[in-house]
Formats: sequence, structure tokens, C-alpha cells
Amino acid sequence: MKIIFMGTPSFALPSLKRLVESKFEIILVITQPDRPGGRGMKPKPPEVKLLALQMGLPIYQPPRIKEKEVITYLQKFTGEAIVVVAYGQILPSEILNIPKFGCINLHASLLPDLRGAAPIPRSIILGREITGVTTMYLDEGMDTGDIILQKEVEILADETAGELSERLATIGADLLLETMRLVEQGKVPRRRQDEESATYAPVISKEETLIDWTKSAREIHNLIRGLNPLPGAYSFLEEKRVKIYRSRVVEDKSEDRTPGRIVSLKTGEMVVACGEDYLSILELQPEDKRTMDIRAFLAGHKITPSTTFGKRG
Repeated sequence: MKIIFMGTPSFALPSLKRLVESKFEIILVITQPDRPGGRGMKPKPPEVKLLALQMGLPIYQPPRIKEKEVITYLQKFTGEAIVVVAYGQILPSEILNIPKFGCINLHASLLPDLRGAAPIPRSIILGREITGVTTMYLDEGMDTGDIILQKEVEILADETAGELSERLATIGADLLLETMRLVEQGKVPRRRQDEESATYAPVISKEETLIDWTKSAREIHNLIRGLNPLPGAYSFLEEKRVKIYRSRVVEDKSEDRTPGRIVSLKTGEMVVACGEDYLSILELQPEDKRTMDIRAFLAGHKITPSTTFGKRG
């Protein structure tokens, strides 16, 4: 089967690898344009582009997939299916109608739960214990197409969004391969989504990344691991921004329950009061510094109990 593959970040890499290794013919890889990044803000190619170059696959990087010239260009290809894995743009109907076997998408949730751009961090932030991956037919809606296959996945205790993304990418690649074999055999199942059960996972806003210490330690802990590695949950300590990457919920006998107040400093431990329970901070990144564990941070910073995390000023 001839396939046009569309994807951009590292989440899409296992899927592209599995399709190529399984002898599906990838006739074109479409990915987002190179974007400025790093200290020098030099153009940085997407992860999918780098892999496609290694594999010797043809690459196309249109800025906007809905442009007329892009649609005209794709209509010249004889791809039997378009496979989409975290591409980053919604396909117009003109492209959806090109391949005879349709456009098939891998989504990192159990649809119709957590439709949208950020299902992995949202699943952790919401405190979910179960998530999964879904293959589906794309339509013009936001993750509203018919479901093909699904696989349930347990979210591990204290697992970060980065760690969960890596697992789901691998599990999803296997599910996608199974799906494409069914498509090729003409045996693909198809099930409509239950609209009444739909929930949404919009892009994480900047405002959401600021820690609200009046929330429970469990909610803050879930926010921290849901935003690890990017964009990172943050607060301010002594007027300086601090990103917090790892933590754990703890019980503490302190009588000080002021949200954001450091109530305990022990060897390798900094315990902070929350709206409910306490949070032990394990790994953080001070402003303009590298990420470090709490031992290294305390060794280089004079922090005392009663110091309070909060907003700048």
C-alpha cells in the first residue's frame, strides 16, 4: 500500500519507523516547516523530518496545509491512504477526499475522551489513572471521526507527560500498524463516536502553568508532572521564577498551613504547604540556571523555613 505520512514531533517517530519496517511504501512525508529554536534561534527541523532524511524519504513542508497550491500538489500523488500522527494542522475536505482508503489518524487518548491538541498532559493534570490510544478516520471535525481500534493504557504513578508520551508513541505505533494491515485487507472496523461522552484537551495556556498553592498537593503534583518536560509548571521564590519538574505528596506535622510556605527543610527535602496536604519538591530549575535536584539547589541557595512560594511581587 502506498501511504502519505503526516507528522511532526517525536511522538510520530515510532509510527513512521514501524510502517517503513513493515514494507508499507511511504511515497511522501509531510511535516511542519523548520522553526527557530535554541539559544541562537536558528531554524530547527522537526523530528519527523530528521528521521525521513535518514530513511531517504521525500519530504514536503508546507506552512499551511489548506492552501490551494498544497492541495493541487497532493492531488498529483497516487497515495492510497494518508496516515496522520501529531501533524499539527487540521486537514481540509479537499485533502481528506484524496486517498481511496481515507485519512487515518493516531490519537493519544480513548476517544471521544480528551479530543484536541493536548490529551497526554491533560490526562495527567486531571489525575486520570487510565488513558490509551485510538486509530480513527479523519473528518473535518476536531478528532470526531469514526473509531477503528483502541487500546487502553494505565498511567503509572508519578509518571510525567514526557514519559507517558514515549510509552503511548510506541503502543500507538503498534496499533497503527495493525490498523493499516486491516485497511489493506479491507477488514477495517468502524464505529461512530458518542458525542454525549466527548471531553476536550485544549492546548495548555501560559496562565495554567503558574502554580496555585491554594490547591491540594495532589492537584499541584499532577500539574507538575503533566507539564514535564514542557512547558514546565512554575512559581516564584524570593522574586525569582522557579520551574518545578518533580515532586511527591507527603504528610507533614507542621502547624503552618499557609499555602506556598516552606515548612520543612531536611536533607534532600523541601516541603511546601498547600491548600490541602503538603508537597515535597524533588527537582527544579531556578531562573537562568540548569535543572537540578533539591540537594543541589539547597546547597547553592540560602533558603529558610517560612520562605514562601507565590507570585512575583
